[in-house]
Amino acid sequence: MRLYDLFTKWKSAHWAHWLWRVPLLLFLALCAWLLIFRWVPVPTSAFMLQQDVVALFDKETPFVRHDWVSLGQIPRHMQLAVIASEDQRFAEHWGIDVEATQAAIQAELKGKGKGGGSTITQQLAKNLFLWEGRSYVRKGLEWMIASLIEIFWSKERILEVYLNSAQFGQADYGVGAAAQNLLRKPANKLSAADAALLAAVLPAPEHYSATKPSAYVRSRQNRILRQMRSLGGASYLQKLD
Repeated sequence: MRLYDLFTKWKSAHWAHWLWRVPLLLFLALCAWLLIFRWVPVPTSAFMLQQDVVALFDKETPFVRHDWVSLGQIPRHMQLAVIASEDQRFAEHWGIDVEATQAAIQAELKGKGKGGGSTITQQLAKNLFLWEGRSYVRKGLEWMIASLIEIFWSKERILEVYLNSAQFGQADYGVGAAAQNLLRKPANKLSAADAALLAAVLPAPEHYSATKPSAYVRSRQNRILRQMRSLGGASYLQKLD
């Protein structure tokens, strides 16, 4: 019996010895992934994979449509539109907009929280590696991954991958698929109005439509166009270089 107790203690200690290494290995794997895809086109994301898995068992869920487009083939006004819509301090912050986050936390504490505060980098971290929903665990992981993305990738690369992974329609992920399937034109032919329209559906592409825009989506489109002009157009994008 004593020998069995000793074996049990040894086995527990053996697993405990390895347990602390699991987060370290995951962290190193994430760093390696970010280093590789600093240059290589990112073929998919956690959100895309989740949708494709659901589509296997649910006929009402469409399979993902995704077509990678390099940043050089995405019009600058499309780049500016998502910044104007989602993260106007994108050029200044290091992945987390502290002021917007503090405001979102205060609103949450007052019972008026409606989300918000997430930067483009945070949204990209969620899209690539995490899951839908709201929890402190997911938010903590989102902050950590967003900080690593800012370390390993340039602002231009972050914007390129975001534009190729954001969901613009029920099945369309990335501006390449969205332009072709929703607006019936290649991404490099998108006008400023097209860009603002696609950016207008980003808060909830499962509810808002770029093909049949509601009055609300049109109002967001016009507001985004005004914000694009107020940001200074191409001069703002030069800050990312």
